[in-house]
Amino acid sequence: MTLCPTDRTTTRPRFQRPHSPPGGGRRFGFVGADLSASISVFLIALPLSLGIALATGAPLQAGLVAAAVGGIVAGRFGGAPLQVSGPAAGLTVVTAELIQRYGWRTTCAITVLAGLSQLGLAALRVARSALAVSPAIVHGMVAGIGVTIALAQLHIVLGGTPQSSAVDNFLGLPAQLADPHTTGLAISALTVAVLLLWPRLPGRAGRLLRKVPGALTSVAAATALAAIAGLAVPRVDLPSWSSHALPGLPEGPVLGIAAGVLTITLVTSVQSLLSAVAVDKLVAARPDRGHGVPRSRLDRELAGQGAANVVSGALGGLPVAGVAVRSVANVSAGAMTRNSTMLHGLWIVLAALFLVPVIDLIPLPALAALVMVVGIQMVSITHIRSVTRHREVLVYATTLSGVVLIGILQGVALGIAAATAVALHRLAKTRITREDEDGCHRVSVRGQLTFLAVPRLSRALHQLPHGSHVVVELDGSFMDHAAYETLHDWHAAHLRHGGTVEMTGPSGARIAEPAPEAHACCRPWTPWRNHHCGEQPADEAPKKTGHQLASGIGKFQRNTAPLVRDELARLAREGQRPSQLFLTCADSRLVTSMITSSGPGDLFTVRNVGNLVPLPGEESGDDSVAAAIEYAVEVLQVESITICGHSGCGAMQALLNSRPDAPQTPLRRWLRHGLPSLERMASREHAWARISGRLPADRVEQLCLTNVVQQLEHLRTYEAVARRLADGTLTLHGMYFHVGEAQAYLLAGPDELHRYDDVFDSVPPTRTREEARAPGREGKDFVPSWEQIRVPAREEQPSPGRAEDPVPGRAEDRVPARDGKRAPGREEDRAPSLEDDRVPGREEARAS
Repeated sequence: MTLCPTDRTTTRPRFQRPHSPPGGGRRFGFVGADLSASISVFLIALPLSLGIALATGAPLQAGLVAAAVGGIVAGRFGGAPLQVSGPAAGLTVVTAELIQRYGWRTTCAITVLAGLSQLGLAALRVARSALAVSPAIVHGMVAGIGVTIALAQLHIVLGGTPQSSAVDNFLGLPAQLADPHTTGLAISALTVAVLLLWPRLPGRAGRLLRKVPGALTSVAAATALAAIAGLAVPRVDLPSWSSHALPGLPEGPVLGIAAGVLTITLVTSVQSLLSAVAVDKLVAARPDRGHGVPRSRLDRELAGQGAANVVSGALGGLPVAGVAVRSVANVSAGAMTRNSTMLHGLWIVLAALFLVPVIDLIPLPALAALVMVVGIQMVSITHIRSVTRHREVLVYATTLSGVVLIGILQGVALGIAAATAVALHRLAKTRITREDEDGCHRVSVRGQLTFLAVPRLSRALHQLPHGSHVVVELDGSFMDHAAYETLHDWHAAHLRHGGTVEMTGPSGARIAEPAPEAHACCRPWTPWRNHHCGEQPADEAPKKTGHQLASGIGKFQRNTAPLVRDELARLAREGQRPSQLFLTCADSRLVTSMITSSGPGDLFTVRNVGNLVPLPGEESGDDSVAAAIEYAVEVLQVESITICGHSGCGAMQALLNSRPDAPQTPLRRWLRHGLPSLERMASREHAWARISGRLPADRVEQLCLTNVVQQLEHLRTYEAVARRLADGTLTLHGMYFHVGEAQAYLLAGPDELHRYDDVFDSVPPTRTREEARAPGREGKDFVPSWEQIRVPAREEQPSPGRAEDPVPGRAEDRVPARDGKRAPGREEDRAPSLEDDRVPGREEARAS
């Protein structure tokens, strides 16, 4: 009898497989949230698209074409389902310059070539390389573009005509301010006022009104004022679509056209990819925690943007990129699938065909004011604070100035040069100080020790008196050959003159001399065949595997037993009180204490072929697994149960290769408990279990992952487990260990109905207490031994009996445990307790 409903899997939501078309079986289905979100995005995109087209000097229809293509093409084929693409303000300066220099038809051809370049880059799978660019460079580029846009549009707001460069626009402002066009200025002032005040409307009525986008409201208010008052201002004039200009063959210097293609490719790609990453963060922060919304696939997103640029350029549209403003509106409106983006593109098409008389009423100064505000908002105070906090103001200011004064490509190049210079300065910056107190001379070295610091280091060391006691504190993470030789030679000379030297790390821990190589010992987890440590009498040379087992036991008795005897004695007196039941495969490559950093008394471990959990009543004479589960849950009262699979599982390979007519051996009879995992993998009712960020490598890995999820379902059917789950006193977890990568993955937690997303998240390394106290330092404190800093470096091998080494099975340098952080949106998924529990009073001991 079970306490879990047998038809639960039939009510499980249908999740699409990772590489299947969006929407699963309902290719064009959408929910109400997608429909309402698409309308909100359309109301924002329509005026912005017209304003950006006006700012670039392109035909106004080009903005509508780009908005429609960005919504439909990029929305359908892109890898970020909720990102909205279209004409972007960040491309205004580039596009305007290309139109002025080569004409509109050639600019369309350049857009097509840029799209083809993006498709090529997507095929090379280099999308994540764009994320390697310093954020200060990206923010500086965006801010520079915003300043250029604001200066140009300010001339239109004042009733004038912008110049070709930001410098000329700035120099021409005094004359323009002296002779403004009052009617256009009034329209623009109204647009800016409504745009800025609309989000701040108070009260319940304000909350209702704010659902209408501020961009639409401001343009509508300006249009109504111009129409009612009969103001003589220039208005939108959409020509007939029959006269819409399409691309032509590029005309102009090859290098200039190539530079234009490179610029559009760079700006559109970086902006789209960074926007996609930002959209993922926004989705994870929603109240529903982004449940059911897949994460962005950047290479596919780059390909979708490339396809959209090819189509947009071919149809006479502006370049297309992912747009932050529209994407934020889409996420905030509750969109769930890519259908909202595609529907917004459809509304743009319908508006361009049937709302032309209404669009023609919009005053051009209102659109100019709208784009001017967008340009000003691109200079983000938040970004400035961020780069200031990270001491990258120089990079930000250099990029911004270069974009405004010279151009986008040149400004980005200057920013990269500035970022490289700052990084080299930080690497080469070394502070060497000396303190004398009570006959002890302390030399502190802060920063990286490279050949550039050798003269100052040598001068400081040779000023120390002979025969004195010296403490050298090394606070850095890198020492090159020249610095090592200088330090080592001085160390030897100082000792010859009767002095004493103590090397310490930043936390004061002493750096010891290396043990003699003959006494170096292997790690506790080193396989027998790789043991080449310790001295053995000739008659004790390993001959058989049995002797290897006895030899390993002997090493335990000599090195480890004295260190853990007190802890084992305590456990013998008090009895076992494990907090976890750990059910895993019998594979010899899975060392549970190593991958969980656990020790005696932590895990109640059950191992069998394939980490299988037979359904109740199907044991057929083998009740060992059921007995272990009952004992752990009812008697030991464990707090959680973890089922751990692993890569390259032989049991899963046997399941995949099994034939119905094969003879029923004991192994085949046992593996029948894994048949539901095969059925689950083949079923379209379940999502494919996968590792976060990638698809399974092959069918074996797919089945290994699926088997973990299926065995958790079996586990829930046990009466004792179901009762403890209902009481909230027991949690279940899935785990997958990739042997080749030495990487553990934890199954994302279930929701309130115990449904899994079937996604395994990577477990990051745990931070030490020192790292937690010093958040700016990556990794452990730099406390190298002479052996570790020798060039070339060799891995330190501790000698037998060193009292400062940790207990085997609990070493810090084992595969780190989960750091306690929970994946976004999965607060209910409490990870198994895999902390690095230490033997009381023996934290600093390790056996060889």
